[in-house]
Amino acid sequence: MQNSFVADITLIQALEQRSVSVPCMRGHLLFKQGEAPIGLYLLKSGKASMVMTAEDGEEVLHLTVGPGSILGVPAVVGRDFYTLSAMAGPGAEVGFIAQEDFEDLIQSEPSLFPKVLEVLAAEVRSARLALSGLLRKLSKRQA
Repeated sequence: MQNSFVADITLIQALEQRSVSVPCMRGHLLFKQGEAPIGLYLLKSGKASMVMTAEDGEEVLHLTVGPGSILGVPAVVGRDFYTLSAMAGPGAEVGFIAQEDFEDLIQSEPSLFPKVLEVLAAEVRSARLALSGLLRKLSKRQA
């Protein structure tokens, strides 16, 4: 599941050209679950944590992602709230791409859209695997 957010190099390069650097010397909260999306984050180096919490505050999903990961894709593409929180690790190199810049990029280079869909599909697979693991844990507790 660590590769779930990693994009094709062509998409990464196009996003890098439109990105603004985000300082993460001590780590940095990139976005919080439930917030309205403002853009995407490209993890250029280092690691980031992706966390989903239940309404009661219990952590239900925690993934660590590496370089090449694009964070926030479902929220930006779907124009809906972030469904995870993202925290860049200390010293990570992160680029931010505003939602408008991402939309302009996709409109000017429609050949990149299938690459975005690949990231979305990988995230869906990761979510399903995580859900499956969670359900297994719950069924063991009940047994």
